Amino acid sequence: MSDLIEPFEIRVPDAVLDDLRERLARTRWPDQIEGAGWDYGTERGALQALCEYWRKEFDWRRVEAALARFEHGVTTIDGQRIHFLHAPSPHPGALPLVVTHGWPGSILEFLKVVGPLADPVSHGGEARDAFHVICPSIPGYGFSEPTRTRGWDVQRVAEAWIELVARLGYTRYGAQGGDWGALVTSQIGRLDPESCAGIHLNMAIALPPADAPPLSEKEQRWVAELQAFQRGETGYQQIQSTKPQTLAYALTDSPAGLAGWILEKFCTWSDCGGDVLSVFTKDELLANITLYWVTGTINSSMRMYYETLKSGRVGVTQGKVEVPTGIAIFPKELYKPPRAWADRHYRVTHWSEFDRGGHFAAMEQPDAFVKDVRAFFRTLR
Repeated sequence: MSDLIEPFEIRVPDAVLDDLRERLARTRWPDQIEGAGWDYGTERGALQALCEYWRKEFDWRRVEAALARFEHGVTTIDGQRIHFLHAPSPHPGALPLVVTHGWPGSILEFLKVVGPLADPVSHGGEARDAFHVICPSIPGYGFSEPTRTRGWDVQRVAEAWIELVARLGYTRYGAQGGDWGALVTSQIGRLDPESCAGIHLNMAIALPPADAPPLSEKEQRWVAELQAFQRGETGYQQIQSTKPQTLAYALTDSPAGLAGWILEKFCTWSDCGGDVLSVFTKDELLANITLYWVTGTINSSMRMYYETLKSGRVGVTQGKVEVPTGIAIFPKELYKPPRAWADRHYRVTHWSEFDRGGHFAAMEQPDAFVKDVRAFFRTLR
């Protein structure tokens, strides 16, 4: 391991948590049309109940304890501090695996799967499927701290991850991701085919080829769902990719506002049927929201939309990813490309479709997620 890496301990000052609770107690709530539910955005009653629990019962120290089960490090790459969780496997021959989160998630998305991936024997699996898990916080997210310069798009993040893996002493590795993590992972496969053995995606962005075959009934439904999402659910994208700073004043000052902005995505993007607490516990939701709050990174996390839109370096327009690619399709994922579309952009060697799960696959369906990652990389060791 490089001497450029320093150990890191997560410990949020009590004063930050006290201030959070005081702000929650002073929340000024907006009105809501009676019976509107989630039609206009986050339902007020659901958010009020969550914020009340946040103020009175949620225990951030339990989150810190859960994270402390793993190694954490920081290093500076391309002028930016990078935080990462590292779970070396106890099994010889384990394959290094870089796992990348998205927005509005964080490394906390992977807490249920890091253990099974790193130590499969202790979780009912086989040693041959072991990984050395590296889970970095994207620059501008979590303990990687806010970005200080322009230009942190998905390609620049991928370049930083390639350097991080090298500093950890790994010469051959795999990569996995969803949401922004899928775009970062795709860039890794494109930029570092000599060292990257393969990539696994639980959200694949793909455009239709000119000679695309007719779509099946199921694929037609997938495309229709994507079109409906683009029409009715992408307002956040337009704001965050054009004027994130303007929105950040509200979300950085009001924890209830921050929670409302993030909660709606976990409800809308997951396979919860409109009942977000049927899939996530209040503690899981608040752990992720609190991480954004205590690190002050909601603004810089949103800037990734601006930077990537500005650069246009999103992968799908930069050439085919030639490393072996596994794609897992969960039914409530936002982007579910027909196989022929995916084949245009990736060398797809593994394709799985699931009956349950949504955008936050590692949280929603951790067992299915782990099994699919193991199955794909089993052929590449």
